Amino acid sequence: MDPQLLRTFVSVAHRGSFSAAARELGVTQSAVSQHIAALEADLRTPLLTRRPVAPTAAGARLLEHARPLLLRLDAARADVERLAGSVATRLTLGASPLAMTPRMAAALAGARRAHPGTRTAVRILGRREIPAAVATGALDLGLVDGPAAPGDPLPLPDAGPLTTVAVAEAPLVVALPTGHPLARRLGLRLDDLAGARWLDAPDAAMPLGQLRATAGSGGFRASLTYEGSEVRALVALAAAGHGLALLPHAAVEGVPGVVTVPLISPRLVHRTELLHGAAVDGPARSLAALVTGDGRRYA
Repeated sequence: MDPQLLRTFVSVAHRGSFSAAARELGVTQSAVSQHIAALEADLRTPLLTRRPVAPTAAGARLLEHARPLLLRLDAARADVERLAGSVATRLTLGASPLAMTPRMAAALAGARRAHPGTRTAVRILGRREIPAAVATGALDLGLVDGPAAPGDPLPLPDAGPLTTVAVAEAPLVVALPTGHPLARRLGLRLDDLAGARWLDAPDAAMPLGQLRATAGSGGFRASLTYEGSEVRALVALAAAGHGLALLPHAAVEGVPGVVTVPLISPRLVHRTELLHGAAVDGPARSLAALVTGDGRRYA
């Protein structure tokens, strides 16, 4: 299968429109129609219904394969370009909201001093976006966080050959409004909180799906959905009584109206990891050494 035809198919299936896919891909609508027709002829089966535009059963199955295939192709290109030295001097760091701490910001400042004139950008992204962006070269380095058992790696989506290095582990606390019935506890168990109302903030707090999986039970009902990355705004919602949130202590420290109670069971920590491809050089190598504190690895 021609990767270009696959890209066109994914765009049409995602957009639900031949014309919208043409705008996204920067080609004519006629070219999009030709690509889909060629792919359907190659596979000898219809992949899309036309009115409305939607994947057929065969198209839905192809879509499951197409996205990871295209991601791996993009990752392979980015990897070869890095090794060939064809990427201009730059530093693009992606970080999930809770991974971008003062320590990471200080490390970034050190890397910039070591490489003056480097074009630098920081992108705050969702946890699941970062591995793919690193693999395809959109990011030089990624910082991603999440809950894990002490010493265990984060469960990251497969995005190609990536190196992951542990950066930090910190205690997790339950953020409660002042006056909450549980605020006087010395510690809380996750099992005891399944019936509580929670803030559903998958990018700014510990995802509720992971809490359910960790507890091995249902519950953890979302009372409010927070579709943002600003952690302070999330904590303000917790302080106002909209729901609980599980966060690293540093993210909540000093916020008025909030009480923090340590999570004591199960044993979970807030873990941060650095992600990069096989070839890491220049300012990205310097930043990796500063973030991980492992200069020998990146010598």
